[in-house]
Amino acid sequence: MARALVDPRPPIPAPYHTDEREAIQEMARGFAMDKVLPIANRLDPEHGLIPDELRKEMGDLGFFGIMVPERYGGLGLGVFEYALVTEELSRAWMSVASIIARSGMALALNPAQREKYLPLAAKGEWLGCFAMSEPGAGSDIASVRTRATKTDGGWLLNGQKMWCTFADQADCILVVARNKPYDPDKRHSGIRQFAVHKAPGTFPQGVSGNPIRKIGYHGWRTFELSFDDCFVPDDCLVGSERAETAEDEGFKRAAAGMTTPRIHTAARSVGLARGALEDSIAYAQEREQFGRPIGDFQVTRFKIAKMASELEACRALMYQVAANADAGEKSDMYGAMVKYLASEMSERVTSEALQIHGGAGYTTDFPIERYWRDARLTKIFEGTSEIMQRIVSDHLLPPSPLR
Repeated sequence: MARALVDPRPPIPAPYHTDEREAIQEMARGFAMDKVLPIANRLDPEHGLIPDELRKEMGDLGFFGIMVPERYGGLGLGVFEYALVTEELSRAWMSVASIIARSGMALALNPAQREKYLPLAAKGEWLGCFAMSEPGAGSDIASVRTRATKTDGGWLLNGQKMWCTFADQADCILVVARNKPYDPDKRHSGIRQFAVHKAPGTFPQGVSGNPIRKIGYHGWRTFELSFDDCFVPDDCLVGSERAETAEDEGFKRAAAGMTTPRIHTAARSVGLARGALEDSIAYAQEREQFGRPIGDFQVTRFKIAKMASELEACRALMYQVAANADAGEKSDMYGAMVKYLASEMSERVTSEALQIHGGAGYTTDFPIERYWRDARLTKIFEGTSEIMQRIVSDHLLPPSPLR
């Protein structure tokens, strides 16, 4: 394909630029384009899984340990670097950019288990899976009905979970459950988190799973899980040991821990949109109609101008929110803003890219349709666009008390 005259990947802007960040970005960019993209183009159309060899290379490069403290073998970096790497990997394959988040689940474990598993997680040798959503509980965490019943030496989990990506290959499933019956007047009460450790490629006793037939996000499987008296030892209760007195600790943990995942999703959205933009610029210079490249026609040129402008605006906000998070300003409002804007932008940009590619874009011969399918998901996971708007509006315009 023809090379674009202007690189649509601007450098890290001055307020955030460091030589280390530039080196990390360039390393991730080279790996994504040289290693990940060819694998994605081959495996995604056939719904193949992310190869173990690729995960091993990612571990060697430190991608799984970006935010893991150095004393555990991680890089000890921040959300900003995490977003930089995520964007680059998503430009090639969003699933690969998503799997790096699975090591961070070890940070949620109890102190003794963190000591054991974080060094492995930093190398990508221990990866987790999150089980929070249920058939009747998605964005509304307080509606979780899966029960945790106290028994000798631990807990018994019973219930159904949905949208558990990587549940089969993970080393641990972090399960959100209730240790007391659902009370509509105290909806947050009794929600806790439990670490269900297991061998990769298997489900533990008392857990069964069925793959969900999804239209994108390939490279790994997503499951519906059933828990039937699944035993979890006491030391696998996440957080306070006094579960009976911790009224809503699990709910607070789940809600408070969403800012970084939403920045991560914004970075994934930006990466997808950038892939679509770069491919469209190249295609517009190569594809000819009426005796000239389609990039010479104003309609195509203006599409690309709008795509690039929207993408750059979202990237700028992402940098700001990530930098604020690293400075300790973990605002759920700004996390919701950047997730909402970037995911909506990504769907628009990838859709326009498919239009620029015409019929070719509607085939699996070009990665545009992958970017388009995966971008659509960013508006749903880590909180839907509608929930993001509710979070922002509740901050800016608190609802009136019920009368």
